[in-house]
Amino acid sequence: MILINMIEMSRKTTIASLVALSAILLSVPFLVPGTGFLSLIALVPLLFAEEIATATGMKHFFWWHYACFVLWNAATTFWVCNATVGGGLFAIFANALQMSLIFSLFRWSRKHANGHLPYLFLAFMWIAWERFYLTSAEISWPWLVLGNSFARTTDWIQWYEYSGTLGGSLWIWVTNLGIFGILVSLCRGGWKEMNRIARTASVLGVAVALLAPPVISMFLKPGEPDGSMDVVIAQPNIDPYNKFGGMSQEEQNAFLLSQMESAPSSGNTLFLAPETFTNDVVTNDLMLSPTVDLFQSFVDGRPGTNLLFGASSRTYVQSPVKPSKTARGRGDGIWMETHNSSLMLSKGTQPQIFHKSKLVVAVEKTPYPAIFCPIDDMLGGVMGRNIGQKEVTNLIFNEYDTTGSAVSRIPVGSAICYESVYGEYCAEYVRKGARLLAVITNDAWWKDTPGYRQHLSYASLRAIETRRWIARCANTGISAIIDPSGKIVSHTSWWQPEVLSGTVGLSSEKTFFVIHGDVAGRISVFMFVFLLLVFIVKRITGR
Repeated sequence: MILINMIEMSRKTTIASLVALSAILLSVPFLVPGTGFLSLIALVPLLFAEEIATATGMKHFFWWHYACFVLWNAATTFWVCNATVGGGLFAIFANALQMSLIFSLFRWSRKHANGHLPYLFLAFMWIAWERFYLTSAEISWPWLVLGNSFARTTDWIQWYEYSGTLGGSLWIWVTNLGIFGILVSLCRGGWKEMNRIARTASVLGVAVALLAPPVISMFLKPGEPDGSMDVVIAQPNIDPYNKFGGMSQEEQNAFLLSQMESAPSSGNTLFLAPETFTNDVVTNDLMLSPTVDLFQSFVDGRPGTNLLFGASSRTYVQSPVKPSKTARGRGDGIWMETHNSSLMLSKGTQPQIFHKSKLVVAVEKTPYPAIFCPIDDMLGGVMGRNIGQKEVTNLIFNEYDTTGSAVSRIPVGSAICYESVYGEYCAEYVRKGARLLAVITNDAWWKDTPGYRQHLSYASLRAIETRRWIARCANTGISAIIDPSGKIVSHTSWWQPEVLSGTVGLSSEKTFFVIHGDVAGRISVFMFVFLLLVFIVKRITGR
């Protein structure tokens, strides 16, 4: 009866209200700390809007759910436009389009199956798409993975050490579908037709789905560290839009060194400087870099000091033919390949280097280079063409005794900026032995918007999944020390030159997620493919 009354109201007004409500509920957890619980009901209004559209034979409902997803994307990731207007608009509308294509497939499945099956198909399909974004997509934008909704409600998700972030996505779908199912049954009058046991089971099932994860989370704690390390995080606060107009690289180096020298430290200490701090690094001979040479002198003069910093680096290749599709010609058979790198320096050792693999499309890499690099050449080379490593490697912190002799080697995972959004990727550092995770980034491109705060919060998810301490260095903030429960222990201000000092724990423990990877995502991919085949067979056979 209630559903009939809703339909008799102005249909478009009702649907518009429901669509807007879903967009708001989906957006708030990404903008307001401690509101992750809203995601557990956020999809219910949209599912009701779809139910009304289906019941009344409404045409062109695509534009309504597309509007919902555009509003969600725009409200939460509009800040990308501060770095690139075209890229920001593309991210908003293209990502929303993919979400709507998934929802359209769900509506198609409802034509070939009744009951719960299409809704299960929707949930598994959505999570399979999120996993594709996180693992395989050439053009990847996993910022709004549903499980990220709890990035600032970490007390509820300590179980991410088992499931990873896509386990959170699964939880969100289970609760939304459970609540929606009960409400639809009430609206249609089916609730009265159910016996008491069935009604009780339905309510208890939804209650358990809602409450069990946060209750379980209360009893999950990270293990005790098996070591510790002092860290000094330098936040130079250099405006990237005026990096070379305002200060020369020499002046920037001198300023950063003054920050680090002023920081209290004794014995073995890891110093951190931000992503792309310098652009004078040539990988063919790292010591030719004035910045590397200067920083090497700094660590040589302070036994026990290790320095990790970011660089826009390049490799020169001499070849009569183009060595790769992304290489740029420099003349006389010389080709240049570029990277976004992190380097580790310590006394008496060769500089170590790691190249960022998860690159930002267009800004850092050209997707499908066989197709787009020739086009980019015709446009004058406006797209980034960085080359990343094929496999994750750790950087080594060299620990010294009081005589200045190296006594142990501590692997450190160095995630560069965007890489810290990818859970299973960051877990690979730990699989390969990392006892500490570092994140170096430069979030100033987005100005004072929710972007840098969201990015910071995603590091908390990586801490929980891997149960590692995280030392995060951001050029303009927010730099932070994060413990294995995802709690931000200490942090800097935004857009201020600061130095953050502290002690982080070291661990050799490996979580279920680190050992086994994204089980929730893999199961969802299997179930999506299985259900898709079921619907295709039904379509062919007409059964």
